[in-house]
Amino acid sequence: METYQTVGRQSEVEIVIKKSRFIGRAAPVASEEEAVSFLEAIRRKHWDATHNCYAYTIGPHSEIQRSSDDGEPAGTAGRPILEVLHHMNLRDTLVVVTRYFGGVLLGAGGLVRAYGHAASEAVRAAGLLSRRPYVRVRIRIPYPAFGKLDHRLAQRGWPREEPVFAEDVRLTVYVPRGREHECQSVAADATGGQVDLRFEEEVWLDEVDGAARVPSSLSGDFSGSNSPEG
Repeated sequence: METYQTVGRQSEVEIVIKKSRFIGRAAPVASEEEAVSFLEAIRRKHWDATHNCYAYTIGPHSEIQRSSDDGEPAGTAGRPILEVLHHMNLRDTLVVVTRYFGGVLLGAGGLVRAYGHAASEAVRAAGLLSRRPYVRVRIRIPYPAFGKLDHRLAQRGWPREEPVFAEDVRLTVYVPRGREHECQSVAADATGGQVDLRFEEEVWLDEVDGAARVPSSLSGDFSGSNSPEG
């Protein structure tokens, strides 16, 4: 299954190389707007810095990539930071390295190593999460079928929202992409075919210790479905 990594939280590290201070920060970002907002905040905080160099990559397939040397010699700052993101298979991640010049020139090679090192340390400090594609599945079943289906789903470890108990039982399950047919078969077998199942959009979920977690932003009202889909 396709997977990528992202950073788990914001981080800040500082290293000193030949009297220059390099302050590395990593942050998870979900959009380019979020990345730009973070960058603007860093520039305001470090308005007196010599350089605020950065790189970010956004989207499951790195659909958006940007980097900046911010006045350093071309290719000596933004590109090394971006290469750290690529090497670690990171997406939805921004790294900014702020430099306060210490009076000693590092040369092109020294700058590449310094910015790459600061970026790597910032990413390590932020921690890594794996992110995988899942498909949201809405299921409606009669009350007598709930216990058996709930047990079958729990055995597979697929993340679920809290069930809704109304005129019937309504479940929202997140199934790893590529296992939709298995979900359909499990639901049909556990309920004797008394199931209304609907596949919805694909979502990318973070995994912690091998278990996916569903953010509260994805949870919502169960609108139900009119007919089964497969």
